[in-house]
Amino acid sequence: MTAAMDHPDGESRVQDRGMAGTVSPEALAETAPPAQAAITGGVAVALAHDSAAKHVSGAARYIDDDPELPGTLRVYIAMSTRAHARITGMDLAAVRTAEGVVAVLSAADIPGINDYSPVFGDDPIFAEDTVEYVGQSIFAVAAETLGTARAAAKLAVIGYEDRPAAISIDAAEKLADEAGADLLPPHEMRLGDVEAALAAAPRRLAGTLDLGGQDHFYLEGQIAVAIPGEDGDMLVRSSTQHPSEVQHNVAKALGLADHAVTVEVRRMGGGFGGKESQPALFAAVAALVAQKTGRPAKCRLDRDDDMEMTGKRHEARIRYAVGYAEDGKIAAMDAEHFIRCGYSKDLSGAIADRAMFHADNAYALPAARIHSRRLKTHTVSNTAFRGFGGPQGMVGIERALDRIAFDLSMDPLDVRKRNFYPADGAALTPYHMAVTDSVIGEIVDELEASSDYRARREAVKAFNAANPVLKKGLALTPVKFGISFTTSHLNQAGALVHVYKDGSVHLNHGGTEMGQGLFTKVAQVVAEEFQIDVGQVKITATTTGKVPNTSATAASSGSDLNGMAAQAAARTIKKRLIAYAAGQYDVPPECIIFLPNRVRIGTQEKRFSDLVAEAYLARVSLSSTGFYATPGIAYDRESATGTPFYYFAYGAACSEVVIDTLTGENRLLRADILHDVGKSLNPALDLGQIEGGFVQGMGWLTTEELWWDKAGRLRTHAPSTYKIPTANDRPDDFRVSLWAKGENRAETIYRSKAVGEPPFMLAISVFSALTDAVCAAGDGRAFPDLDAPATPERILAAVDAVRRGG
Repeated sequence: MTAAMDHPDGESRVQDRGMAGTVSPEALAETAPPAQAAITGGVAVALAHDSAAKHVSGAARYIDDDPELPGTLRVYIAMSTRAHARITGMDLAAVRTAEGVVAVLSAADIPGINDYSPVFGDDPIFAEDTVEYVGQSIFAVAAETLGTARAAAKLAVIGYEDRPAAISIDAAEKLADEAGADLLPPHEMRLGDVEAALAAAPRRLAGTLDLGGQDHFYLEGQIAVAIPGEDGDMLVRSSTQHPSEVQHNVAKALGLADHAVTVEVRRMGGGFGGKESQPALFAAVAALVAQKTGRPAKCRLDRDDDMEMTGKRHEARIRYAVGYAEDGKIAAMDAEHFIRCGYSKDLSGAIADRAMFHADNAYALPAARIHSRRLKTHTVSNTAFRGFGGPQGMVGIERALDRIAFDLSMDPLDVRKRNFYPADGAALTPYHMAVTDSVIGEIVDELEASSDYRARREAVKAFNAANPVLKKGLALTPVKFGISFTTSHLNQAGALVHVYKDGSVHLNHGGTEMGQGLFTKVAQVVAEEFQIDVGQVKITATTTGKVPNTSATAASSGSDLNGMAAQAAARTIKKRLIAYAAGQYDVPPECIIFLPNRVRIGTQEKRFSDLVAEAYLARVSLSSTGFYATPGIAYDRESATGTPFYYFAYGAACSEVVIDTLTGENRLLRADILHDVGKSLNPALDLGQIEGGFVQGMGWLTTEELWWDKAGRLRTHAPSTYKIPTANDRPDDFRVSLWAKGENRAETIYRSKAVGEPPFMLAISVFSALTDAVCAAGDGRAFPDLDAPATPERILAAVDAVRRGG
């Protein structure tokens, strides 16, 4: 056993790596052989992503790269052309008789339940009587080629009776008020007497901020292949972050038990939340075709169809009122969230909740009221996206702090620092959870010094005074992000580990690989436990046939959950090996020590593979499952109180921007980031996640504008009209560091911290810096009313407004 087995915190994993029990250093020294090299690629090593070379060379195989089985049908899904209408008639006769068409399926052809929703049963696979957004699936055509299927679908004759459609948040709020109900019930969190604290505050301000949505724009679009088997079984290869949910929904549509459906995914070409709940539609359609025809079926969307059919990040309107003192200390905040959900509920309840959970960001609010409304629009149902609502909540309070600083003529960083959660755990969140692990003050102090914030602030002022057209802005903002699924039962994971008799290891777990490096990290954990080279650990595709009932790879919890489950499985096998060796060689268990690629048994050593081979001959089980459930988390929705997070991840970013006041064009010149990942499992992968998350967040807040016309048609549905950041948008001066003092106080896998989502919100510093630059364009006379994304058009309008005085 390694030291980590006796010390779950893993603090001594480098110094004590390989120790089993409590043998003294003196006793070991008597029998220790000359030192040998450490294992290749254990925990804390900056190891390359297991598929990195394949990614850049084009050798990585995605679902569409797999050779098609003979007879594979191509499936096209026909979409609604109306935002809200009753279907008065649907004649598919010409579609069915078109040359090359093998099958046409509509709602009437579904043997099971016509629903692919994650929770609420309100996402029909095919619309029946009513359509509720442009792009909603109505029927599917299966043909020998995709072109044939698409052409045949155009032959359908569909009658519509249009109904009123709510497209914008304004229209959604009006619709909800008239109907007397929102899409989902409102929710509220309260801390202290907000009304009294606001009334007593020396200063008060109020404002509104609109935040746009965001398309996931994964490089690999939505795709599923269904292969029929014996006895009605179905194998589905799906590009999904949630294989178990796809399994359940496919079985439900086919009228089968879950055990008849196996879902498999080796890797995705990006997910970001867009492949959590919505891949079930495409998997279900492919499976329905395969079941009806007895032939394999592939359903792959092109980019335009993908963007029209699939959900986005939720748009939000944040209305806030804040009371504060002359020194910038906040006394109370009252925030209202209006969340644009789309036509169905999807995951909007949990997403809107997380926006509320993060409405405080890194700031201790003595009194707070966070009220959230979840509104229906006749547009695609919005869904999970990196940060899962957290970014929307955070931007609101950061805007309020910028406005407080403007009102008091203070540096925004000083106002922020005055309100941070203290390190002593004395402050409560608006949901009454004590923040006991706050390190944000330390991180910000370090970044303030390393980024030379104060001197650069003066340099920005000097630049702006000397330049009438170009204006610079600078901002340093923090991130405090809660880690765990806020739906408590999802915080569980399973793993399966086999050790073969030659000493090689087969690893499978419920997490999915979408480019973030999860598979590599979990393989490193298993290599560390057995003290073998990571090359001895085989990474395999996620499949519901090996690890059942898994949660989505989401909420930044992939390494936390699956790493612990894999570690548990590996330790079970190690205990068996130790017990075998102790009995076979008459050595106390504490004298059996796993060393790099070998095992010391008393005074002798054996190769790991040799001990495994012996154990196999002795009929020792070399396979084990592992399971992990995050401890100590719960949230009571009735009282809006609890401990929904196991711990918090922290970070800070300092961004410097420049804008052209004649065109609104802008550029991020430099970004300094200091982020806490605890004791990193893999520094190279963690740095990559921080850089990528930051740039993606910057895209959400600056360039990625979604626009629907009055008829509810998405007009930004291709790269020609929807601008994601490119390599040229990253700053020329990009300084990213892992916080050297990082160590998770919670008992996570080797005291690491999640890194998938928190860095996304570091990009709020870019938005605040742009606001600062626009303010400078008006010589500080008025605070800009700048919404997100801060496109050149919005920046130009804001510049004009501040120059006119507001």
